[in-house]
Amino acid sequence: MLYLAEVQKQKGSLLTGAGKTEIKLLACQRTDQSWSTVSEDVIAAEEASKLNDGALILVEMTPQRQVQRIQEAGRPLVNILQNFSRQQEKIKVKEEEIDQWKESLTFQAQELNRRELEIETRLEQLENMEDEFQRLETEKQAVETSCAEMEKLREEVERNRQELEGAWEHLRGEQRRLEESQAHLQQGKTLDEEQSRLLNELLDRLSSSVAPTQPMQEHLQLAFEMLETQQSLLNSHWEKLEQQKTTVGEQQAEVDRLSQIFSEHQNDWQQAQNSLEQQTVQLEVNTVTLTSKQEYACKLKDQLQYQEDLYQQIQFLAAMSGDVVSTPEVDMAALEKMPLEELQKIVQDLQGKLNVDSSFVKEQEQELEEKQKTIEELQKKINQASEIERSTLEPELADEKDHYQMLNETLVGQRRHLLECQGLLKQHKVVLLRREQPSANFQEEKLDFSPVLVHIEKQRQRQSEALQNLEREIEQMQASIEQMQGVIEEQTQQQQTRWQELQTMEQDLLSLRTATAECSGRVNLYQEALQPIQDSLDGLRQKLQGISEIQQTGDEQIQVINQMRQVFVDLISQPQLAAT
Repeated sequence: MLYLAEVQKQKGSLLTGAGKTEIKLLACQRTDQSWSTVSEDVIAAEEASKLNDGALILVEMTPQRQVQRIQEAGRPLVNILQNFSRQQEKIKVKEEEIDQWKESLTFQAQELNRRELEIETRLEQLENMEDEFQRLETEKQAVETSCAEMEKLREEVERNRQELEGAWEHLRGEQRRLEESQAHLQQGKTLDEEQSRLLNELLDRLSSSVAPTQPMQEHLQLAFEMLETQQSLLNSHWEKLEQQKTTVGEQQAEVDRLSQIFSEHQNDWQQAQNSLEQQTVQLEVNTVTLTSKQEYACKLKDQLQYQEDLYQQIQFLAAMSGDVVSTPEVDMAALEKMPLEELQKIVQDLQGKLNVDSSFVKEQEQELEEKQKTIEELQKKINQASEIERSTLEPELADEKDHYQMLNETLVGQRRHLLECQGLLKQHKVVLLRREQPSANFQEEKLDFSPVLVHIEKQRQRQSEALQNLEREIEQMQASIEQMQGVIEEQTQQQQTRWQELQTMEQDLLSLRTATAECSGRVNLYQEALQPIQDSLDGLRQKLQGISEIQQTGDEQIQVINQMRQVFVDLISQPQLAAT
C-alpha cells in the first residue's frame, strides 16, 4: 500500500552516534486512487536517512508495515494536484451540462404545460359544441313534434275542406233551384207554402252542413304562433352562424398573414444557416491545418527532446571521462593528509549516496519513457478519433505533455547533480587508489565529445527557431480559429434561438389553422343542422297558409248562405207571395 509520510530525524549524541531516522505516516492511497488520512503512526526507516528532516516522501509498505520503496513526494504530489485540478474542471463542465439539461427540461415542461392548456381549451370547446348540438337536437325534436301536430291539423282541415266542398256543391244545387224559382217568379208564378217550407229546410240544412270556422281559426292562430316561436329561436341560431362565419373569415385572414410571415422568416433562417455551414466548413479546414501544424510542432518537440536526451547522454559520457562537466572544488591536499580509513569512509558514503541518486534518476527516466509512450498512444488515438472523441482526448494529451515537460525539466537538474556527484566521487577514488597503491600509475583516458556536442547544439538551435516560428503561426491560427469559433457559436446560438422561434411560430400557426378548420367544420355542421329545420318551418308555413285560404273559403260560403237566406226572406215578404 502506498503512504504519504514525513521524514523525522532524531538528533544523535556523542555516545549513541547518529540519530535514528523515522517516518510519520500521514495518508494512504486507496484502491480507487483516492487518499484518506491515517493515524499518525511512526515507523523506523533507515532507508530515509539520506533525506532531509521534514521532507515529504511516498512509501510503499507491505501489510506487515515493512518499507519496500521510498521516493520523494514532490513530483507525485504535483501530479496528484494536477489530476485533482483536471477532475475539478471536468466536474465544472459536467455541472454546466447539467444546468443546460435543466434549462432544456424546464423549457420542455413549459411547452408541455402550454400544450395541456391548449388541449383543455379544445376539450372545453368540444364540450360546448356537444351541448350546442344537444340543444339543436332538442329543438329539432320540438320542431318535428310541431310538424306532426301541424300535419294532424292539416288532415283535419283537409277533411273540413272536403265537407265544405260537398256543402258547397249542395249549395250550388240549391242556388240553381233558387235561380229557377226566381225565374218562375219573374214569369209570374208564385211560391206555394210547401215550396217555401222546403226552401227554408234546405237553407237550414246547408247552414248546418258548413263547419264552424271559429275553432279552426283558433287552431290556425296557435299554429302560426308556434311557428313564429320556432322561427325566432332559429333566427338566433342563424345570427350565431353568421357571427361564426365572420370569425372564421378573420381567422383565415390571420392564418394567411402568419403563413406569409413564417415563410419569410424561414427563408431568412435558411440563408443564415447556409452561411453558417460555409463558415463551419472553413473552420474545419482551418482546424485540420492547425492540427497538421500542431502535429509537426509535436514532432519537432520530440526531435528536440530526443536531441536533448542525446545531448545529456553524451554529456554524461563526457562527464564520466572527466572532460566536460565541472566538478565541485575538492581540497586535494586535505584528502592526501586525511587518514586513510576516514577517506575510505567518505568514498563509501559518496558511493552510497550516488547509488541512491542514480536509482531515483533511473526511476524518473523510466517514468519519463512511460509518459512518452502515453503521449504517443494518445496522439495515435487523436489521429484516428472523431471530432467528439478528439475534444475529450486533446486536453488529456496537453496534460500529459505538461507532465512530461515538468518531469524532464526536473531530470535536467537531477542529472547535473548526479554528474557532479560522480565527478566528486571520482576525485576521491583517484586519491584513495593513489594512496592505497602508491606504486601504480593512474592515467585517465579522455574522449573529446565537444564536436558532437557543438553539432547537436547547432541542430537544436535551428530546430528551436523553426519550432518558435511554427508556434507563432499556430498561435495566430489558434487566435483566428477561436475568433471564428466565437462568431460561429454566437451565430449558432442565434440560429437556435431563431429556430425555436420558428418552431413556436409554426406551432402557433398550426394551432390557428386547426382552430380555423375546427371552427369552419362547426360552421358547416351548424348550417347543415339548421337548414333542414328552416326548410321544415318554411314548408309548414306554406301548408298553414293553404289552410288559412281554405278557412277563408268556408267564411265566404257562410256569407253566401246568409245572403241566400236574406233573398228568400225578401221574396216571402213580397205582396204577391204573401197573398199566395
